[in-house]
Amino acid sequence: MEQQYIKPPVEVRYAEELKALEQSDTGRKPENWRLSPKAVRTFILGGTADTPDGKVKIRRKFYGNDPLVERCIITLAGSRGLMLVGEPGTAKTMLSELLSAACCGTSTNTVQGTAGTTEDLIKYGWNYALLLAKGPCREALVPAPLLVGMEKGIFVRFEEMTRTPAEVQDCLISVMSDRIMNIPELGDDGIVMARRGFNIIGTANTRDKGVNEMSGALKRRFNFETVAPIKDVALEKEIILRETEDLAREGHIDMPVDRDIVELLAVTYHELREGRTSEGTVVERPASVMSTAEAVSVCFQTMSHAWYYGGGKTDVGILTENLIGAVCKEEQSDIEKLKAYFRTAVRQKAEKVGGAWIAYSETEGSLR
Repeated sequence: MEQQYIKPPVEVRYAEELKALEQSDTGRKPENWRLSPKAVRTFILGGTADTPDGKVKIRRKFYGNDPLVERCIITLAGSRGLMLVGEPGTAKTMLSELLSAACCGTSTNTVQGTAGTTEDLIKYGWNYALLLAKGPCREALVPAPLLVGMEKGIFVRFEEMTRTPAEVQDCLISVMSDRIMNIPELGDDGIVMARRGFNIIGTANTRDKGVNEMSGALKRRFNFETVAPIKDVALEKEIILRETEDLAREGHIDMPVDRDIVELLAVTYHELREGRTSEGTVVERPASVMSTAEAVSVCFQTMSHAWYYGGGKTDVGILTENLIGAVCKEEQSDIEKLKAYFRTAVRQKAEKVGGAWIAYSETEGSLR
C-alpha cells in the first residue's frame, strides 16, 4: 500500500519532475549536485524538460523575483552560505526546500531554530547507553543535521536562525570558514571534513530582528537575500488559487475552489498589507503579518467548511469569521482596523463592483 503523507517532502511531491529534469539535464553541475544550475532554475520557476518519452511540463513553484532565485542558485554553486530573510509568510521556507531538493535530492536535513535549540541538536550528540558501554567511539555518536550535511555533501536547512541563542548560532562560524568539524571526544579520528556539495541555507524573519541578532562574524559567512511579499494582486490570486487546489487535492476535497472567495481574500490581504485600497483610500495596517501563506490557509479553511458542513457551497460569512482569527491575533485593536476596512473599502467596492463584494459587505455584523 502506498504511504500517504500529510505533507510530502518536495523531492517526493515533485519526484516525476525531478526525474524528467535529470534525464534531460545537459548543463554543467557543481560537484555532488543532482541538477545543474540551469535545471534547478527550471524546477523552481517552471519550463519544460525534453525526456526520451517527450516533453514534460515543469510547473512554476515560486512566484516573485526571478533574478533572486538565480542569485540564490549561484550563491550555493559557489559554496557560499545563503540566508533568506523577509516578513513571515513570504515563502522563504518553500524556497529553501525547493533549492535543497533540486540541488541535493533531499530537503529534510533540517535544524528548526528555537530558544531551546542547543549545539548538540545542530552538530552531534551521543547514544549514552553505548557511550557508557564502549566509551567515546563513532558507533556511539549520533549525527545531527550539520554533521550529516558535511559527511554526505548535502545542504543543511537552518530554519528561523535568529530564534536560536547567539552563542549556539556561532558554532557554525568555524564550520563555514574551514569546512571542518572537530569532535574532541574521538581524538585523532574526530576530524570531519566536509564533502563537496555541503552548504547551509538559513532563514530568518525580519519580525525577529533583535531577538537573537546574528554576530557580524556569522553574517559574513552568508550572502543575504530578501524575499519580499507579493505586490501584484493578480499574482497573489493565482498563488492562493493554486495552493488551495493542491491542499484540496491532498485532503480529498472534491470540489472546485470558489474564485470569488479567492478574489475577496487576495484584495483584502493586499490592501491591508499595503495600507491603501485600489481606490486610493488609506486604511490602517493590522499588527499581524498579512502573508499570502495565511490567505491560502483562510481560503482552504473556508473551503473545508463548505465541504464538510455546507454541502459543497461556500459561505462568505464563514470566510469573514475565518478572517477574524487570521488577522486579529497580535493585538486586540486589529479587530477595529478590520471593522474600519469593511466600513470603508468593502462597502465602497460593494457599491462600485457589486457581485461577491455585496455579500462580503453584508457579513460586517460578524466582526465583533
